[in-house]
Amino acid sequence: MNFGIRDILIANEIAGEAPVARFVELSREAPVLVAVDNPKVVADMARLARDRKTEVNVLVDVDLGLKRCGAPPGEPAAALARTVVESGLKFRGLMGYEGHLQPLVPSPEKERAVTDAMRALLQTKKMIESAGIAVGIVSCGGTGDYSIAGAYPGVTENQAGSYMLMDTWYSPFAPDFKVALSVLVTVISKSAGERLVVDAGCKAISGERGLPSVKGIAGLKLKALHAEHAPIEIQDSATGNAEAVNVEVGDKLEIAVHYHDGTINLHRQMYGMRNGEVERVFAIEQ
Repeated sequence: MNFGIRDILIANEIAGEAPVARFVELSREAPVLVAVDNPKVVADMARLARDRKTEVNVLVDVDLGLKRCGAPPGEPAAALARTVVESGLKFRGLMGYEGHLQPLVPSPEKERAVTDAMRALLQTKKMIESAGIAVGIVSCGGTGDYSIAGAYPGVTENQAGSYMLMDTWYSPFAPDFKVALSVLVTVISKSAGERLVVDAGCKAISGERGLPSVKGIAGLKLKALHAEHAPIEIQDSATGNAEAVNVEVGDKLEIAVHYHDGTINLHRQMYGMRNGEVERVFAIEQ
């Protein structure tokens, strides 16, 4: 790994006078790195770094097919790397994110697609090195393809993060990891044999990519997310699904989160559980 223990990668672009100035100031205090894909941002960053006599570390972001941020692989990315060096910024390496390949179920087709993306990233690395510029970092990948991208020769870092929490949206694409994130709710109403209502809606749980689900109890299906409520259908009550039928007002349920990115920011704390015990309480920065 080329990252030191204190290196922090901002795996995203920044732009505009105030954000760039803030990053330059932060670089005076900590060894942070940021991704760039635009010569104007490089020029602005270099100007502010010179003004503040600060060393600034950057990676060139390479578009591996996501069509979001990043310079095209090959010569466009290599040209930007040369611009970074010529501007006086410290070029540390390359970053790519093949995010469009994360939500593919494991298959030979996925392996081929990820391998092709890695090949484009490493070919860009060789092109930059042929110009005499060292490429210390090659950062890429994610939870959905960590076993492919992370094992590719020349890759120094995999940007997997979702694996720590996992949600029900991501789990089919990363079967090595278990769903871990849930929201604890309270049953506040019950219509016997028909439905429960719990005290958490879309203000507490994201429904952006689909509905969450009740964890650990078969026969309960969450039907909607209202602002402050979530109705849960009691299924198969006539066949004697005792665990579902016997849930009463005041009982606690765990709701397995479907989209963790949109849910975590709705809360101030997160509880780390191990073997049914709270091991650590994490503060969530807003």
